Amino acid sequence: MTQSYQGGCLCRAVRFTASGDPVRVTICHCTFCQKITGSAFLVEPIFLREDITLSGEAPGRFEHHSDSSGKRVTVNFCRTCGTSLFLDLERFPDVIGLFGGTFDDPNWFDRASPTSRHIFTRSAQRGVVIPAGVAVFDEHAIAQDGTPMAPTVHEYPVTVTRR
Repeated sequence: MTQSYQGGCLCRAVRFTASGDPVRVTICHCTFCQKITGSAFLVEPIFLREDITLSGEAPGRFEHHSDSSGKRVTVNFCRTCGTSLFLDLERFPDVIGLFGGTFDDPNWFDRASPTSRHIFTRSAQRGVVIPAGVAVFDEHAIAQDGTPMAPTVHEYPVTVTRR
């Protein structure tokens, strides 16, 4: 039986159900994700679009064009309370990136699994700790032409000191 996980916004006007496990978990350190979260990075479980069901109010949408790809990145948020819920990515139309903190239990998914990765670490905030054993990329994990980039995997945790 497929496991499902629920979440939504602060006021509960927008709800979602994610079925199964994420395709991957991306921890993004780009400045755009820093701004939309108000934090040092976005923890983003990535699901196939068909594995996400929305209920309640229709989310609002804010469209942005990525500095690196030029493609549309749409932030979907609650129109009532303002909670950012998920990203819809023109570059990757088959997936939805949910904001990890919006799950009812935000601790259910593994951030250190072999399918996890830290991207855009070149803009990571000073003091952020990059864990050992996880794929790390200075920029995106996938080149503009679709070619996978080679990750760095640290044997020990690394604290960002530059910037």
